[in-house]
Amino acid sequence: MAVQTGFSMIQVFSPNWEIFCILNFFVGIGQISNYVAAFVIGSEVLGKSVRVVYSTLGLCISYAIGYMFLPFIAYFIRSWRMLLFILSLPGLLYIPLWWLVPESPRWLLHKGRIQEAEAIIQHIAKKNGIIPPPVLFNDFELEEMKAKSVISHTIIHLVKTSNIRAITIINFLVWMILSIEYYGLSLSTPNLNGNAYLNCFFSAAIEVPAYTAAWLLLQRLGRRFSLSGALFLGGGVLFFIQLVPSDLSVLTTTLVMVGKFVITSAFSIVYVYTAELYPTVVRNMGVGVSTMASRTGSIISPYFVYLGAYNELLPFILMGGLTILSAVLVLFLPETINNSLLETIDQMQDIKCFKFRTPCNNQNCSVQNEMGEKSDGH
Repeated sequence: MAVQTGFSMIQVFSPNWEIFCILNFFVGIGQISNYVAAFVIGSEVLGKSVRVVYSTLGLCISYAIGYMFLPFIAYFIRSWRMLLFILSLPGLLYIPLWWLVPESPRWLLHKGRIQEAEAIIQHIAKKNGIIPPPVLFNDFELEEMKAKSVISHTIIHLVKTSNIRAITIINFLVWMILSIEYYGLSLSTPNLNGNAYLNCFFSAAIEVPAYTAAWLLLQRLGRRFSLSGALFLGGGVLFFIQLVPSDLSVLTTTLVMVGKFVITSAFSIVYVYTAELYPTVVRNMGVGVSTMASRTGSIISPYFVYLGAYNELLPFILMGGLTILSAVLVLFLPETINNSLLETIDQMQDIKCFKFRTPCNNQNCSVQNEMGEKSDGH
């Protein structure tokens, strides 16, 4: 939080483009770290009944509202230095969060910090009007958690076994392709007919119903088919754009917004899905690597937009083809709906990438799930 806000304010005084880019690198580190940390902590602290609501209606719609304010503020403040300074000020609101947001009990348990985790769980229980038991974990559970806490996990564990390796590779590709299309459509809005500020606002406003649609899909369908279906539809819409006559600019703009709607929904779903695919011990790293892949896609996306200088339909054809490819890849992932969050990689090894099988089918997994439910926040 301090990195994002601090470097954003320093960026205002950039003397040249090179310094601006260097400072923007550190701003990006802070921004994506904040988003991933907020998402993972919320996913691990909240119970199953509100986890999806938080991830879609809570976190994502807040992002969309901020996106909508951007063209509004930029319309009245045309100086980039003043605009950047104004946009940096809300970062000061992060300061009280250091004392208000608790650490993830799941993470604390796997680090062997039992007393801290118990204190947070008891505090959450009281806030929910529940009287917690005097003893949260029995001796067997404590010994097991202490034994597991000495095992450290690194980014290598994301590719250590065949199952987790396949999931990580598919996630990497899906996140990168999603980001290419999301930012490709966002960056192409100034090239659409009409006012650039209004187009940017509409592109942001379409995300609010998109995140709502994602929440409804996650409530009624599985994660895999919701994500794959959204990607298939988004890719199909982009392919259809090339069939629209050039004089029907309103229809082209409408199709671009429909594509943005569907891809935004898919982006919201993939956050929830990825957090459920990885166990607690590597969840933060798993989501972090996935977002790194998405940043790779966002770096590539402007070059897709530049292809429009040669053929205005070429960016949509390429983005549509890649999106349909990612929809097929998602079908190889396991389903996670109605499952408790995984705690260890041992549980994840029971998941087959090409055929779903209940990950917890032994006594050890039952103990882990029971521990997970105790730290769910209810």
